[in-house]
Amino acid sequence: MWIVFALLAALSAATVVTLTKAGVKDVDSSLAFAIQAVMILLVSWSVVIIQGHLSDLGKIDRRAWIYLLIAGVVTCMSSLFSFRALKIGHAAQVSPLTNFSLVFAVILAAVFLKEKLNWQIILGAVLMGAGAILIAVAKE
Repeated sequence: MWIVFALLAALSAATVVTLTKAGVKDVDSSLAFAIQAVMILLVSWSVVIIQGHLSDLGKIDRRAWIYLLIAGVVTCMSSLFSFRALKIGHAAQVSPLTNFSLVFAVILAAVFLKEKLNWQIILGAVLMGAGAILIAVAKE
């Protein structure tokens, strides 16, 4: 089932890139992100409330809070960088480079989370990284 959710996330992300590129055409990239962030806030907290998880806030330990808050700041930075890149670049070239995060995620997971890498993961990351670079440097 995780594969279905991962593919839905990928499709959603691709749709976001397309809509964002159309939206930032005549709007400052930071302002565009702020507008989307309001919707993210409203939708995410609505889901928490509808699913009945609001009471779980008190069950989150200090360490998890720190990780989640830092991840939130980094998420904002990632989005601001992506919005700026989309403002000045082509979506078909920006998106593959932002998805180079896969390569970074594999490395960070191995180093910090001690996840095991096998030859398929390494080869897949190398191929995806090479593909992202190939698309990003493609001539119009």
